[in-house]
Amino acid sequence: MKRNRPLSSQAKDLLAILASAPTEWCYGYELMKATGIKSGTLYPVLLRLDERGLLECKWTPPDVEGKPPRHAYRLTDAGLRAAREARASRPALTSFEEQTA
Repeated sequence: MKRNRPLSSQAKDLLAILASAPTEWCYGYELMKATGIKSGTLYPVLLRLDERGLLECKWTPPDVEGKPPRHAYRLTDAGLRAAREARASRPALTSFEEQTA
C-alpha cells in the first residue's frame, strides 16, 4: 500500500527552487547550495519526489573525462503543480539562480 504523506518542508523548499527554472536540469550539489539541505536529507527527499512522479531524473555524462556521471533533476508537470500548491501554503524561497550565484 502506497502512503501519500503531506510534503515535508524540505520537499517544499526543493519544489520551490526547481519551480523557479522548471525546464532546467539541476544537480544535487546545486540543490544543496540553493536550499541549505544536507546531502543525507536531500537525496532521500529527491528519491521520494521521484517516486511520487514529481521529478524527472536522468544520468548525465561527466564534463571532464575520468569523473563519474551525475544525476540531474527537474520537475514534471505534476511536480510543477505541486510546487504551485506548496507555494500557496508556504513563503517561497528565492529563485535557483539567486541561491547558486
